Amino acid sequence: MENLATLGARRSEGQPDEEELLAVRARTEPDAFGLLYEAHAVTVYRYLRARGADEDLAEELTAISFERALRAIGHFRPGRGGFRPWLLAIARNAWVDGYRRRIPVADLAAVPDIASPSPSPEAAAVAAEERALVRRLLSELPDVARDALALRYAGGLPSRDIAQVIGKSEDATKKLLSRSLASLREAARHDR
Repeated sequence: MENLATLGARRSEGQPDEEELLAVRARTEPDAFGLLYEAHAVTVYRYLRARGADEDLAEELTAISFERALRAIGHFRPGRGGFRPWLLAIARNAWVDGYRRRIPVADLAAVPDIASPSPSPEAAAVAAEERALVRRLLSELPDVARDALALRYAGGLPSRDIAQVIGKSEDATKKLLSRSLASLREAARHDR
C-alpha cells in the first residue's frame, strides 16, 4: 500500500496520477479509500470553514462529503481533472444542497480564529482585527467569488481545477480570482 507522500504526484494531461489510480482501487479496497480520506479530510474541512461553516458544521459536512464520495466512487473517472477537485465539488454540493438552509451557519465575521496563536497580545489583537476585516470584505463578494477564493486558498486548487468545480472556463476562473483579489485589496485600502 502506498504512503501518503505518493499521493501528490503530478498528472499529465489526460493521464491518471497515482492518487486517481488509488481512487479506482478504492472501489473495491476500503484501505485505499482510507488513504484518500487521510490525505484530504483536512483540505475538505478547511474549505468548508472558509465557506463560513462553524467547526461542528464543517465536521458534519466533511463527513457527509466523504460518505457521498464513497457512495459515488464508482463514478469517478481518472484522467478528467483529479480526485481532489472531484472531492471538493462533492463538498461544495454538500454545502449548497440544503445544508446551508437547514443547518445554521456561522456569520463569517463570527467565525473563530483557526490560525495558530500569535506571539504577543498586541500581535494577536492586530491579527484578529485584520482577520475580521478580511472576513467582512469576503462576505461582501458574490458567492461564486467567495467559493473560488475558498477553493484556491483553503482547498489549494489551481485555477484549472477550480474552473472544473465551479463550472466556468479556466480563463474566466483566472479573471474571477484576479478581480476578486483586486476588489479585496481596493476595499481594504479604503477601509483602513
